[in-house]
Amino acid sequence: MATGDEMIKVVGDRYCFPYTMELVVKKKLQSFSNSHYDVFDTTGNILLRVDGSVWNLQRRRVMTDPAGFPVITLREKGNGKLQQPISWRHEWQIYEGESSDPNHLLFRAKRSSGFRLKSNLDVYIGSQFKKGAGDFRVTGSIASLSIKVRRGNSIIAEVSHNYTWKSYKGKESFKVKVYPEVDYAFIVALLVIMHENENV
Repeated sequence: MATGDEMIKVVGDRYCFPYTMELVVKKKLQSFSNSHYDVFDTTGNILLRVDGSVWNLQRRRVMTDPAGFPVITLREKGNGKLQQPISWRHEWQIYEGESSDPNHLLFRAKRSSGFRLKSNLDVYIGSQFKKGAGDFRVTGSIASLSIKVRRGNSIIAEVSHNYTWKSYKGKESFKVKVYPEVDYAFIVALLVIMHENENV
């Protein structure tokens, strides 16, 4: 589990709590071209929503708070200078609100390798491109029903996929455990990216 008292805030400190957060994320395919994620606490209160089109040339998802105000925007980046010429190595860029301004870029997430069965992610904070390991690593896969988010050797969040017959109908559910002082909006964004990468 996570160690130390340092707050890990990426989206914002309002999403960090001094205790372990237990979340339920429910995903529903609303139509052929649109899917929706709802994030709840253990008492059923809605905390976040994520919407966006599934099938388009540049996928884009917007995370909103319960009142509908944009929190972050997740944009899939096409091949370019910062991306390897392997189309399977999807890169996502996450911005404050609905911005696409480079000054508002919070973090980037890229598949560690296009050839691995597990679609691990390297996560880089800010706009500065770095070679080698990212600031965070996401390991596991939706298919294996288990995902872990790591910072160095410490696990800061864990996700389990509640796979049922409803999953075949476009309805999926995930249990998310976010350790103390870790930004849960950041963790939910990584879960959405993992799910998107495995459903291209």
